[in-house]
Amino acid sequence: MKVLSLTEPYATLIRENKKKIETRSWKTSYRGELYIHASSTHIPKVWKENKELMQLVKENPLNFGHIICKCNLVDCIYMTKEYVENIKRNNYEEYICGEYKEGRYAWILENVQILDNPIKAKGHLSIWNYEG
Repeated sequence: MKVLSLTEPYATLIRENKKKIETRSWKTSYRGELYIHASSTHIPKVWKENKELMQLVKENPLNFGHIICKCNLVDCIYMTKEYVENIKRNNYEEYICGEYKEGRYAWILENVQILDNPIKAKGHLSIWNYEG
């Protein structure tokens, strides 16, 4: 299975359908089923201090070091200035869940399904294969 590791709380925000766009500095040609892994990395202090972001997580448990859901990666969009401004203006909740800057990429995620039994796994960079 193809997997993408994210630092919390972003993995949980995807699992809870509050984040539907993953922002990355690199593009991917991969399309299809993608599992989301919550990395073991602790939440950076600057993110914890972002009250708007942390309010989205609320009481949802974080699952450090586990594959927690699957989704479909359906598109990878190059972010223009207009794209960033549109997300900020029309979908502010999504905007605060990513790094929206001209020149980055928006990975569009659909059909999120929570795993009944999260899978303990060590994360990796890029899209990686879980063989468990």
